[in-house]
Amino acid sequence: MKPALEESRETQWSNERLVDECRKGNQEAWSALIEKYKNLIFSVPIKFGLSREDAADIFQAVCLDLLSDLHQLREPRALPKWLMQASFHKCLRWKKQRLNLADDTLETEFREEASKDEPPEEMLYQVQREQKLREVVVSLAPRCHRMIMLLFFEDPPRPYEEVARELGIATGSIGFIRGRCLQKMRKRLEEEGFK
Repeated sequence: MKPALEESRETQWSNERLVDECRKGNQEAWSALIEKYKNLIFSVPIKFGLSREDAADIFQAVCLDLLSDLHQLREPRALPKWLMQASFHKCLRWKKQRLNLADDTLETEFREEASKDEPPEEMLYQVQREQKLREVVVSLAPRCHRMIMLLFFEDPPRPYEEVARELGIATGSIGFIRGRCLQKMRKRLEEEGFK
């Protein structure tokens, strides 16, 4: 497992730099790109109601498409939206294959979904917000980043005593440090226009 600081640096590469370096065949850039966007890609099939196994298959398919089609991406800043759309379309294809469209009701429902060129607006909005939140968490100082991950992103949540032990701090100081970290996150999110 990478130290939090190293992971943080890799995932903070700009999309322009990531795309440019990936096009040059830089393996570190590919790793950073996947690290930065793995949760975004995976979240679309989960929101679609697919199992974790099916979501993993779609994740792999989207990554393969990214590998083969990255040279066609004209605007690197559009990468997150491209990934969401690719995931959405893979989900639609998966649904069509799995349902076999034997039922006329399912076929009508599928046609309605498939007729959309883009994911539903609400899904797109929610996935974009979640990605922005992930990016801000990764950009925090290593101790804040690790604390936020331990307290809010693990299932089941870890007890304060365990978090304190892992971070090498007193249990009683977690609330204070957590508050400062959340305040920094809130400020960065506001700067990014997150509402």
